[in-house]
Amino acid sequence: MFSNFTMDKLEKAFTLFDTYNKKSPEKIVWEGEEYPSEYFFALKLYDWVKKLEPDASESLLLASRAQHIGRWEIPRKTYPDGRVGYLKWRSDLGKFHAQTAAALLAEAGYDEDIIKRVREIIQKQRLKADADVQTIENALCLVFLEFQFDDLIEKLSEEKMIEILRKTWGKMSEPGRQYALGMKFSKQGTNLIAKALNDDV
Repeated sequence: MFSNFTMDKLEKAFTLFDTYNKKSPEKIVWEGEEYPSEYFFALKLYDWVKKLEPDASESLLLASRAQHIGRWEIPRKTYPDGRVGYLKWRSDLGKFHAQTAAALLAEAGYDEDIIKRVREIIQKQRLKADADVQTIENALCLVFLEFQFDDLIEKLSEEKMIEILRKTWGKMSEPGRQYALGMKFSKQGTNLIAKALNDDV
């Protein structure tokens, strides 16, 4: 799909993104191996994007690997509780991810057109209207369902989990939903999904 020179830049950008994300202080253990959490989730987001869009553009692949780069550097606890604080945190995070990715892309040798496009995808501009942005949104939801959903069940009430699942379902387009319906969950997770989706599937 890409020239050798472009592939060289792509791999350099991935290396820069991965090196940054490996500094994540939080860890995740998956299948007996420990990973820095943001590095792990970046790899899994990239994998889901490739499943959802086998012919993904270079910009989409780059965005997938840097979507939440350095997320730990702006903790949720540094913002006020409640929805207003949450939305401000999410907005600031999106800008931070885009700026960090842009700097590393420039270091990797990308021009301003690619950098601008990656920033648009990372900040999820024109969601629903932009196919690449919707693919990222689908992939984010699938990463959540595959790797974080069952753990979250232990922390939140059934009512809250059903609310989260319905919001997650609403964010996805049909390709994401079809992959989600094919995933295997714990018995409790399966029951929650059935309750959340009841009339929607």
